[in-house]
Amino acid sequence: MDYVFHFGPILDRWPLLLWGLSRTLELSLVSMVFGLAIGILGAVAKSFGPRPVAALASAYVELIRNTPLLIQLYFIFFTLPFIGLRLSSDTAAIVALSIHLGAYATEIVRAGIESIPAGQIEAGKALGLSGRQIIRHIVIVPAIRAVYPALGGQFILQLLGSSIVSAIAAEELTAIANNLVMQTFRNFEIYIVVAVMYFVVVQAFIMLFRLGGRLLFRWKV
Repeated sequence: MDYVFHFGPILDRWPLLLWGLSRTLELSLVSMVFGLAIGILGAVAKSFGPRPVAALASAYVELIRNTPLLIQLYFIFFTLPFIGLRLSSDTAAIVALSIHLGAYATEIVRAGIESIPAGQIEAGKALGLSGRQIIRHIVIVPAIRAVYPALGGQFILQLLGSSIVSAIAAEELTAIANNLVMQTFRNFEIYIVVAVMYFVVVQAFIMLFRLGGRLLFRWKV
């Protein structure tokens, strides 16, 4: 093997890669917040909503989970303009990522809701709590605690999956890396650096999720 590694061009453009990483984190975090909100609403709709609402939530979950994220991304970015809804690449990326995560979060949170003993819900009713109060105080928080590790894993997949939005020219780490490859032709070096950056960020996220779980769910079961 006579390939000579040359990281000089990457070091010269290091600030650009860091900026791309910040964009990846921004897209991922925003879509995580919206995706979790969608997931909680979807899980509540499937578990406690009227039959038409539950059926609609189930249809959404099945549609999103059984179609590729790339197709969903293309649909939002390229197809919606035909009905007058034109989104920027960044907005389309956030919408697609949020909707995609929401479908998986719906099933994860629903599993947590089903783990809540029926006796706790009955006790809430006996205390005179409204349905909204029961869901908020008795169901949602313990349910999220029960599935917190699964949600953390799904968030990590969301972070890594955000690289696909480079397909619609949304500016993030992978898109920046692809542009640098075309400018420098140092494919091997650039993608090694980018892979290391993703790995470090994922490890940092894992540590943050563990710390967050300890801070948020400090009570004993």
